[in-house]
Amino acid sequence: MEKVKVSPGRAGRVHVTTHSQLSQIALKLFIERGFDQTTVDEIAKEAGVGRRTLFRYFPTKNDLPWGNFDPLLEGMRVTLLHADTNLPIIDALREAVIEFNNFPPDELDMHRNRMRLLLNVPTLLAHSTLRYAEWRQVIAEFVANRMGVKPDELPPQTIAWACLGICLAAYEQWLGREDANLTDTFRVAFSNAEAIFGAVEAQSRLRLRHP
Repeated sequence: MEKVKVSPGRAGRVHVTTHSQLSQIALKLFIERGFDQTTVDEIAKEAGVGRRTLFRYFPTKNDLPWGNFDPLLEGMRVTLLHADTNLPIIDALREAVIEFNNFPPDELDMHRNRMRLLLNVPTLLAHSTLRYAEWRQVIAEFVANRMGVKPDELPPQTIAWACLGICLAAYEQWLGREDANLTDTFRVAFSNAEAIFGAVEAQSRLRLRHP
């Protein structure tokens, strides 16, 4: 777990200087006051840092809810890079995605609030598409490597978009049920998708045999 670096701040306030802590402080303010109603200056003041320091960690206010997204994304890239080559693509993707979305129990409430913001606040939706594109690219690169094609070709891009859809559907279900287990929800979502695609493929083959 990332260690928190602290130093004396104004009026005894703790001076926070890590991505995760700054993001958590921002999330709490967003939840209490609303995303659009919370200013960068208010977040910096609550964290005991200057505005310039805050922007060294997060280029924009819209980046704050994403927390440690970049290191997590790089971790998923490494996981896929070292995936067993004998493992089917769908299985490798499922395990990598589940690992990417694996959070300690004491962080799940905060993560639930984060995802509610990212999926429902209009101001964040446009920025989220940029993050989703980065995420899809990691998936596409892995699939392309397995298939021996370029990442921007249709098969890798189709699978990357499909994976994103599976994940967003899983999150919507998880957010709608307080008792739902996030990992289990992802496993069910991938299993459902695999079954649906398999059924469609079987039906298509049947049509080809019996026009």
